[in-house]
Amino acid sequence: MTTPPLPRSQDAPRPLILGSTSRYRRELLMRLRLPFDTDAPAVDETPLPGETPVALARRLALAKAREVALRHPQAVVIGSDQVADLDGEPLGKPGTHERAIAQLRRMSGRTVVFQTAVAVVCAATGFEQLDLAPVRVVFRTLDDAEIERYLQTEQPYDCAGSAKSEGLGIALLARIDNDDPSALVGLPLIRTCHMLRAAGVSIL
Repeated sequence: MTTPPLPRSQDAPRPLILGSTSRYRRELLMRLRLPFDTDAPAVDETPLPGETPVALARRLALAKAREVALRHPQAVVIGSDQVADLDGEPLGKPGTHERAIAQLRRMSGRTVVFQTAVAVVCAATGFEQLDLAPVRVVFRTLDDAEIERYLQTEQPYDCAGSAKSEGLGIALLARIDNDDPSALVGLPLIRTCHMLRAAGVSIL
């Protein structure tokens, strides 16, 4: 879903809002050195019956951006969502130690695609763009002792698929294939920059 790029405004820049309370996404967006606020989107993240990981990530990223944009119509709003895709099955945030163990056992020796979607919306101008940054991750064959040590150290219970690659989780992996390096952490900054520029946000 795409709207044409907007001409750069000579007026004061629009407020920028990250529609997320994720500290990982906030830390990533801070790399751009743009002033921004955060706001939690009121969006039900329950998958729809039969919904694929790609469809789920895209739907939720756009829903989050739209919901926050409705409450801040003059702002440019970023929404994002990540779903771990194991053979077409969505794996969400484990929430508990036991679920994280189960997820990592299933992913051991397997290839998982982390589907990270990002949307940029401005209600006042009607601007709306959505993109997807898939990251193909090959997990090492993991034994239970490795899984337990990792979970006790990182406690990645708020991360899709229980894998926190920016920390010790990198030791779980054999390979990462992607074209947007920050996507695996939760916000694909190359795609985000492209859409922000199209929305009229000056980054450099």
